[in-house]
Amino acid sequence: MRIKTVYTFFILLVSFFSVTKISAQRHEVGVQAGLSNLVGDIGNTNFILQKPILGKTLSLGVPVYFGAIYRLNVNPQQSLRLGLGYSHIQFSDLHAKENYRRQRGLYGSNSVFHADLTFEYYFFDINEEHKSKVSPYVFAGIGGMMYNAVKLKNVEVVNGQVEPTYDSTKKMSMDLPFGVGVKYKFNYNWALSAEATFRQSFSDMIDYSQIESNVEGIPNDFRQIGNPNSNDWINSATIILSYSFGRPPCYCK
Repeated sequence: MRIKTVYTFFILLVSFFSVTKISAQRHEVGVQAGLSNLVGDIGNTNFILQKPILGKTLSLGVPVYFGAIYRLNVNPQQSLRLGLGYSHIQFSDLHAKENYRRQRGLYGSNSVFHADLTFEYYFFDINEEHKSKVSPYVFAGIGGMMYNAVKLKNVEVVNGQVEPTYDSTKKMSMDLPFGVGVKYKFNYNWALSAEATFRQSFSDMIDYSQIESNVEGIPNDFRQIGNPNSNDWINSATIILSYSFGRPPCYCK
């Protein structure tokens, strides 16, 4: 189902460019910053604007997002965007709403690198030559991420207790970013955007709730916490400051 979704996106993207003249475009570059959060099997399940775990910032870090973007403004209301970013996420059962999670008490953090290609649609013609303009927008696309993961290396029984040992590793996964935002253009070339991004990953290992094992005969208790059919989400609320340059586009009918 997910592969079909990716193929469908590429087909729509190719169809879009086949009917759009791209001989004259305007370029836009910018920086992005804000807060990020995880929705997974451990910690809070709010999809956006989770309260940072201030009491554990020394051990878990600050839940931030930093990135850079490049926009190709194809016409007054449509843009193609390439984004590179970094998320640091923290998660703790003690801040969850569910009683069973608070009693379980698991916590952790992860660092995730993102690369996204998204299509943006603006409800007003903000990409034209305006001194100032405001427009809400929606966006969706495909992306990839690289994150820290753990692998079960060995299991020993010590004094009647099972003692697992783990190795740290890097994993990569695809994701589907989408969201909503509002863009304010000022002084002709500058723009300030605020947006909420939701990234549905193809992985259930970002919160370490699923552990890859290379040891045969290990019970499932060592491999999975929570719902094995629900993958992790990495979401963010960010601000983008961007600058437009290049020849103004000619949108000829």
